[in-house]
Amino acid sequence: MARDTNRGRGRRDRDETPEFADRLVAINRVSKTVKGGKRFGFAALVVVGDQKGRVGFGKGKAKEVPEAIRKATEAAKRNIVRVQLREGRTLHHDMQGRHGAGKVVMRSAPEGTGIIAGGPMRAIFEMLGVKDVVSKAIGSQNPDNMIRATMDGLKKEQSPRSVAQRRGKKVADILPKRDEAPKPAAEAEA
Repeated sequence: MARDTNRGRGRRDRDETPEFADRLVAINRVSKTVKGGKRFGFAALVVVGDQKGRVGFGKGKAKEVPEAIRKATEAAKRNIVRVQLREGRTLHHDMQGRHGAGKVVMRSAPEGTGIIAGGPMRAIFEMLGVKDVVSKAIGSQNPDNMIRATMDGLKKEQSPRSVAQRRGKKVADILPKRDEAPKPAAEAEA
């Protein structure tokens, strides 16, 4: 009788070749006061991405830091979103994202600008594969709110191809002509 020697190895082989990079954004130590003293636990916030347009985030809580990070990484891999990038380096258009009291503004940038963003937002852009972006966090500076607001904004992004397809037009009809510069408001009224 022939035995299947490859049985049960599929999952291990997938785990050995990681397609996603991960970045630890924040660790929070929390305590619970009980009769004998305090019990400490840890909450981790992790961002994962393939640096080619896919990114996700997750939270994990456990009694030990490594276990919390592992749980957060697994949660992040489960809720990955795909974001269309212009020329594989920046966003297609400017956008805003909100979550709770956190608001973020993200703008596309010319080549060579780099990632101008604060802590948690920087982690998302690096894992996403964005090379040029300007962003600003307004309101809450809580890492969880900033990440959720950034993901909210990224989910709103639309590529010219998807907009043209939805409207039944060509991509050239959607994008402004390069030789025709947009007219200032004063000239447009005259």
